[in-house]
Amino acid sequence: MKKQTPFLLILIIFLLLLVGCTGAKKVAFKTPVDTTTKPIQNQVKKTYTISELGVFASNEFDGARLNGFEKLNDTTATVFISPENGPINNSPYYAFKTWSNTPKSFYFKFKYPKGYKHRYVSKINEGGNWRIIDSSNVFTNDSLVTIKLDIGKDPVTVAAQKIQSSTHVEEWYTDLTNKNSQYVTLKTIGKTTLGKNIPALDIHNGETNNKDIIVLITRQHPPEVTGYFAFQSFLETILSNSKLSKSFLDKYHIIAFPIMNPDGVDLGHWRHNAGGIDTNRDWSKYNQPEIKQVVNFITKSLKKNKAKLVLGLDFHSTWYDVFYTNKKREGTSLPNFVSNWFTALEENIPNYKVNEAAGNSTKPVSKGWFLYGHNAVGITYEIGDTTPKKNIEEIGKASANQMMRILLNTKMNLLTN
Repeated sequence: MKKQTPFLLILIIFLLLLVGCTGAKKVAFKTPVDTTTKPIQNQVKKTYTISELGVFASNEFDGARLNGFEKLNDTTATVFISPENGPINNSPYYAFKTWSNTPKSFYFKFKYPKGYKHRYVSKINEGGNWRIIDSSNVFTNDSLVTIKLDIGKDPVTVAAQKIQSSTHVEEWYTDLTNKNSQYVTLKTIGKTTLGKNIPALDIHNGETNNKDIIVLITRQHPPEVTGYFAFQSFLETILSNSKLSKSFLDKYHIIAFPIMNPDGVDLGHWRHNAGGIDTNRDWSKYNQPEIKQVVNFITKSLKKNKAKLVLGLDFHSTWYDVFYTNKKREGTSLPNFVSNWFTALEENIPNYKVNEAAGNSTKPVSKGWFLYGHNAVGITYEIGDTTPKKNIEEIGKASANQMMRILLNTKMNLLTN
């Protein structure tokens, strides 16, 4: 027994250290949400064929969503779209490729399960060029929507939003990292349920000790591509190598997560991850691997650098442009940031009016986690489904520039007072 004592002592010490190091602290919310993994219904990957019409449709690509395709009549097919599981938001996502043996005009009638209706205006990709379908080719009867397309032997992609799969996102952030290697370190912080990388961009200039941290996240919800485009513009502005951006990166540390739910994105999910869960309801107990690993990475970064998290921005999409904010501001890390930022946006974007919806988070969403977990400013940065790309880029650029300016002024005031 004496020979085993040192081994047992070492084992006990190891276990105590392990318990002390694993996991970030949980954050309590007024309205808990069960985020334990739930079954999903995977779509069958296949090419559907209507032989007598010589018309085809396929979901055999990342980001596709097509659950059935059947002849309705000689000029129309029914497109069946179902969610990954339920309950789920009424935001049906779809994406498929279609073609025919001979050139023809053909109609596609969307059909969803009872209780769901069409949300997204169709985007069309022909030969690599995306465009919004002409309204003259969209026909609505109550909640049923039919679109008309000219199809031939070359496949046409029809999608709720421009497809930005995990591969597309990886190409973008890899290129961004390579162009800004002085400031950006690309890290893989873990794996999803399906084994996909969860990437993080660690952005700063020089030492990180005691530098306040800003967290940027996007694509918690797979179809919300316009929010991702704003995230791109925002981050590219921070890395623009301007005098402002250089000064900012001297003083602040950015951690950016460019794709929070790669499984859901590539599976063509309406909203959830491969665990059948809305990840933006898991910022309390961290049951899902994506949120658990992101939170652990942020927590370790804060501890390692003896730093404070002061601002978190979560980029999403909805029916219109809106910023969801927390009402609680006094006593937070940046009590005047929201009002100063929104004033600056209206002053620096022509004909722009900030649409703010303020309310302290009751469910476990990211902006509440920033507030309750770190006493930081948390904002859900929403871009409209149909906001033009040019406008998205303008808003993203201006909001990044004004954020940097305000935070640098805040830092300067703290140093001089």
